[in-house]
This record gives sequence, structure tokens and C-alpha cells, in this order.
Amino acid sequence: MTQPSLATPEQLQQALREQFAPWLRELDLRVEGAALGEVRLALPVTPPHVHAGGVLCGQTMMAAADTAMVLAVMTHLGGFRPMTTVQLQTSFLRGVKAGAGTVAVAARVLKMGRNLVFGEVELHGPDGALAAHATTTYALL
Repeated sequence: MTQPSLATPEQLQQALREQFAPWLRELDLRVEGAALGEVRLALPVTPPHVHAGGVLCGQTMMAAADTAMVLAVMTHLGGFRPMTTVQLQTSFLRGVKAGAGTVAVAARVLKMGRNLVFGEVELHGPDGALAAHATTTYALL
């Protein structure tokens, strides 16, 4: 059974508006759900985030993955706490074409330590296929 999150989807959405860098709002990420150590986001595939090859930029996917993991950590903490990304390794498995709809971003805390947090993020294209996979390490400040 999944344990309830210490931060509600509404609190996480509010954190996206208030705690993150202003440029990140341009991704238009939407919190779809949260449980303890997990968060699900929707990332719209919009023209500003599509490169000349006609697919969603890797930089956009990495920013969404990084943001999703911070929110997943917040489900353990009950709110925002300063932290920094120590490691974010992303493998891009397939392109997401322009005009495709939304990418599902699912972040999961693998180990929540006192000072370090380890996690993984999957990004699935609108067709459900895995588009990118990331592993992460964060330092709690």
C-alpha cells in the first residue's frame, strides 16, 4: 500500500509557482499526483521546447526530471527545503515529436538519507513509450 505524501499535489503545484526559478514556469509542469517519495507530472510538448530536429529538447526533459525529483523529495519533507543536485544522469531512449501532447514524468525516491537523497525519474511520451530515464542524487542543505 502506498503511504500518503507529506505534501499535497496542491502544495507541490504552489511550490512550482513560488519556490523554483521563474524560467521554470515556462515548462508549464502540472502535478498529476503524489505519494510518499513519488510524484507524477505532466509536461506539455510546446513549440518553445522543441528544437530544429522537430523533437522535445533534452534540456527540457532534464529540467522536468530534476524538478520532479525535488518535488518527490518534498513529499518526504512536507514542504520545500533547500537542496542541490549533486548528480543527474539522463539516458535519452527516443525522441518525443513536436505537437505530440504531454510527457508523463514520474519521479521516485529510492533512498532518503539524512544528507543525501537518491532517486530515479522516467519520462514517457504520449504513446506511453519510455523516452528518457534519469538517476539522481541530491544533497539536503
